[in-house]
Amino acid sequence: MLVCLNGKFIPHEDANLSVTDGAFLFGDTLFETLKARGNKILLQREHLDRLELSAKLIDMPCDRVRIETSLQQLANGLTAKASRIRLTIGRGKHQGLAFPDPQHSWFLLTAVPFCEIDEVEREKGATCITAPNCRVNPLNHLPQMKRGNYTDCLYAANYAQKKGAREALFTDTENNLLEGSTSNLFVISDQKLITPPLGSLVLAGTMRRQVIDAAIELGYLVCEQKIPRSALVTADEAFICNALTDILPISSLDGQPLPRGTKWKQLQKTLQARIET
Repeated sequence: MLVCLNGKFIPHEDANLSVTDGAFLFGDTLFETLKARGNKILLQREHLDRLELSAKLIDMPCDRVRIETSLQQLANGLTAKASRIRLTIGRGKHQGLAFPDPQHSWFLLTAVPFCEIDEVEREKGATCITAPNCRVNPLNHLPQMKRGNYTDCLYAANYAQKKGAREALFTDTENNLLEGSTSNLFVISDQKLITPPLGSLVLAGTMRRQVIDAAIELGYLVCEQKIPRSALVTADEAFICNALTDILPISSLDGQPLPRGTKWKQLQKTLQARIET
């Protein structure tokens, strides 16, 4: 594992936070999960754009220049075929509830080897279940963010694992599908690509944006609209995506097999060409 705290590379056992840090007390952090192939970090600009916007919205310090410098140094030290990189930022030590002075803020980078999905697993697809809990946003006047207070997604992901499923899909109060615990959702019907609209509950995923752009390049009509849970049965195909897995078709939902089209394959091919450039 590579660990970089505030621009300094240190042994992982030396990376620690104070018990008065807002990350520990309140889960008050922002994070990004990035993938690297070899020494190249994929979609770095897009991840940092989202992090910087989220930090601005909640008044959290984010020194992008220092983070970019450290990411480059981190990338130079990667030796695995693929790596999972976690970037976390926090405000620092608290005295009461007031935000600390920005000078106490910090950022942390970690990198570990990552085993990418092979084509056999991708062809097999993902078994999904409906999450038993609701997707939440404690700052529901703002867009959904990747915040350290991650209990709703963590619970749903572990629920899926216990049930033998790969992903749990959140629904709203009207039984419309929103997104997965770690993924965005798409369905394809004819030459139309449909995904739930962004908002206070659906995250603006970096791979989501790439999928949309790839679909437009291939001539799809892209629609951001509500997806009733029942629509997955009548659609040509459905898939999830995130920065680590790219596109992963959904094979079933709550034990019910879903239609398995093949249009995702061309999307995946176009997507790979886009993110590797």
